[in-house]
Amino acid sequence: MESPHVSSSSFPRGLTLEDDQPQQRVLSAGPTRGEMEEAGVGAGPESPRESISPEKADSPLRGPSGEQKSRGRVRKRRDLSPLGWGPRRDRAYPSAGPSRCPGPASATILHQTPLSSSGPHTSCLDLWREKNDQLVRQAKVAQDSRLYVRRQQLAQDALEGFRGLLHSLQGLPAAVPVLPLELTVTCNFITLRATLAQGFTEDQAQDIQKGLERVLETQEQLGPRLECGLRGLWDSVLHYSSLLLELLPVLHHLAGLQAALWLSTDHLGDLTLLLQTLNGMQSEASENLLLLLKTWSPPPKESDAPLTLQDARGLRDVLLTASAYRQGLQELITGSLPRALSSLQEAASGLCSRPVLVQVYTALGTCLHKMGNPQRALLYLVAALKEGSTWGLPLLEASRLYRQLGNTAAELESLELLVEALNVTHSSEAPQLLIEVELLLPQPHPGSPLHCGTQSQAKYLLASRCLQVGRAEDAAEHYLDLLALLLDDSEPKFSPPPTHPGPCMPEVFLEAAAALIQAGRAQDALTVCEELLSRTSSLLPKMPQLWEDDKKGTKKSPHCPSWVSATYLLQGQAWVQLGAQKEAISEFSRCLELLFRTTPKDKEQGPASNGEQGCMSDVALPQLRAAALISRGLQWVASGQDTRALQDFLLGVQMCPDTKIITALGVCWGEARSAEPFVLGNQDASFHLLQTLRRMDRRDEATALWWRLEAQTKLPQENAAWSLPLYLETCLGWICYPDRETLLEEFQTSLPEPCDL
Repeated sequence: MESPHVSSSSFPRGLTLEDDQPQQRVLSAGPTRGEMEEAGVGAGPESPRESISPEKADSPLRGPSGEQKSRGRVRKRRDLSPLGWGPRRDRAYPSAGPSRCPGPASATILHQTPLSSSGPHTSCLDLWREKNDQLVRQAKVAQDSRLYVRRQQLAQDALEGFRGLLHSLQGLPAAVPVLPLELTVTCNFITLRATLAQGFTEDQAQDIQKGLERVLETQEQLGPRLECGLRGLWDSVLHYSSLLLELLPVLHHLAGLQAALWLSTDHLGDLTLLLQTLNGMQSEASENLLLLLKTWSPPPKESDAPLTLQDARGLRDVLLTASAYRQGLQELITGSLPRALSSLQEAASGLCSRPVLVQVYTALGTCLHKMGNPQRALLYLVAALKEGSTWGLPLLEASRLYRQLGNTAAELESLELLVEALNVTHSSEAPQLLIEVELLLPQPHPGSPLHCGTQSQAKYLLASRCLQVGRAEDAAEHYLDLLALLLDDSEPKFSPPPTHPGPCMPEVFLEAAAALIQAGRAQDALTVCEELLSRTSSLLPKMPQLWEDDKKGTKKSPHCPSWVSATYLLQGQAWVQLGAQKEAISEFSRCLELLFRTTPKDKEQGPASNGEQGCMSDVALPQLRAAALISRGLQWVASGQDTRALQDFLLGVQMCPDTKIITALGVCWGEARSAEPFVLGNQDASFHLLQTLRRMDRRDEATALWWRLEAQTKLPQENAAWSLPLYLETCLGWICYPDRETLLEEFQTSLPEPCDL
């Protein structure tokens, strides 16, 4: 007789199928002994295989009362099966017979009660549940272990145990009475797997999808739903579970894991729709993720429910903290400071480990700093440092804050501590075997205000700030340490620090040379320059090739000559400090020879590469030319060659970007005093030119130049909207005329009456 088609959820308790065909299916419904052993689930001592003949063997679906089967008929059992399952579409389910239960070996040994015994019998469901609880307790023991190797081994063993148990459960047809346990094991398996991997992967998404499919299998409507993806599966499952209240707690638990996966992978739209469905909201409901998470109230578990590593309410709290922090950080980046402050304060009041709390406090300090509340910002940064002195993030933000407040000593101290903190190998705490906030946060990108950078980047910040504030000796030492750190590898690579724009690798060498010259260590500066030339000269085309390219109108790597030119300039300054005028003039001449064949970076060439960005711009190139001309002119003056010095100073006056340049100085000398003043070129060159004209007794030209310098000093001074490389700023400081006002006053006293001019 063909077995009746009855749904597993409505099959009457106490009925069993007793024809030959379903008996054979029962024997193959669960995993074999070999499969169970491979999955880590024992099968107990091997017993002689029983015959499946209807006349010589007992049916494995028979109850403990030993009822007899009749051919092709269904007979009511006198005792109720502990599972109460029934067949669906010719598929059978295991009975309470312990010798036929695919399960762990320990459970089988504990419950080897003979069929004829009058003692209590334990069902497979009870054995599987006991195994789940045992694995949860094992994972918690692993969490409490202080020995890393033992902790990892115990956790890995528990993971394999959950994998084998899930394999046993999913090897049988889906049934509503077993789904709460099966989905609980799925949740425990996903939680432990994600924490051991320190992140969610596609495997966890597949585990969640498999659990949802198992729920829909009980309704025989799986096929059409699969085409809708995870979102469609969740809509179908949650609609179906509203009719089965016993599935709600575990489905909310699984939904919490789905929310964690979507949050960590930035699928915020899917996450919002899922939370709206969980909260029973319509499509026009609020899309505020924090509000939806606060509204979500997972149903409490039953007191006798299987044990879990982390329940749905705990997941909800972790999701709320992570979402608040992510939202606050995004609002901080976009400039919505009041909203960012509110979100970050929400995150600070949630479940935060020490590393996350340091990030949240630092973000709050950054937000308050930008809002103009430096004192409150300092309070949060101090609170972040109290969580651990080895955290570099609050130290970096503190250095920025102290710089704005003008406290240079505190700023440099913060940077020194930052370098030390990044040099320390963090003995991070072992992560909990739970879904924590860290797993749901993205790694800060270099443009983020919470990107701390590397030790070399922090070292560069410290060295450059020491050079800027005049601590040349400290700057020189820090730059040498930085170069040693960068040259540790055969091909050093230097990424810009977390400031924009950052220096390229050659600029680090040039700044180091400038710091050494500033500190009076000219010979060390020459060594650094020679090292840079040896690394960049191969990029520089031969000079005849440059001339040929210039004639043809082609360009060859326009930035590389700028690096080399700047190196020659600094070498010349080093020779000046050593008192070698001839060598200095030679280096300045080599610098100028390259510079006047170098053009600013064309905008048509597109953005520069990482190695070229910020190394030479259309603003810096004229300033570099002016510095080389003035430097060589000063050496001509020192050697008594005023005519050559006058020529260099005259050219240097014309080297100034974004100003009206003197194109015909001969016209300027003859202009009347009443003519409108105009902006001169490079002022340093102008003052050196004035002094040279005065020394050469070229009175008329000097007087005309003086009038324009005097008029220009009375004009409102505008701050330059551009910045120069640090090494060039340092070099310009060396050639700046020392006392401009004194020169103008002295020249004025030597002038005849104004009416005579």
